[in-house]
Amino acid sequence: MSHTLGIRQAQKQKTRQALLDAALALLEEQSLSSLGLREVTRAVGVAPTAFYRHFRSTADLGVALVEEALGSLHPMIRTTVSTTGDPEERVARAIDLIARHVDGYPAHVRFIARERHGGVQPVREAIRDQLVRFAQEVKAELAKDPVSRGWSEDDLLMLAHLYVDQMLSTASLFLEALEGPEEERADRTRHVTQLATRQMRLIGLGRQHWLD
Repeated sequence: MSHTLGIRQAQKQKTRQALLDAALALLEEQSLSSLGLREVTRAVGVAPTAFYRHFRSTADLGVALVEEALGSLHPMIRTTVSTTGDPEERVARAIDLIARHVDGYPAHVRFIARERHGGVQPVREAIRDQLVRFAQEVKAELAKDPVSRGWSEDDLLMLAHLYVDQMLSTASLFLEALEGPEEERADRTRHVTQLATRQMRLIGLGRQHWLD
């Protein structure tokens, strides 16, 4: 009996993941607000009624995609602002981590970039909640750095949000660099890396002199 339940549970999880994957593929060319559940179920090859065994609505599916896209990034976010290494090394490491993530998960990055200010409120709120969590985690890492000695909690959180926004902006720019003509990709990626490096340096300089 337990074996049969295990098989059913595995099949249910497989179908749920297939719905998420199909939705993400369809969202390459449209926003979530225009996505129909019949499109998703047709792509998977299941009846529309099967959708409701896994999600209450397309908005609910979108929230699950947010968790899939951002939920696993918390360790990476903390690593980008870790206190190990000199400032230049830390900046280079952060930008490299962002570039590699975009290269590995472009559809997830595109989904977040589009839906962060999109028309589906539960998804916007889910993205916002994840970014707030990121900022809190970055703040905790920044507080460990001797440079942060004397900073107020509010100022540390403000700086954390600056870093999180910068990471998102850099990810979007790397995504744009990947999507143009193949022969220009290396030059565009190099330009994004140089720009992001200068921006991160600027934030770092402001941080060093904030209490002056």
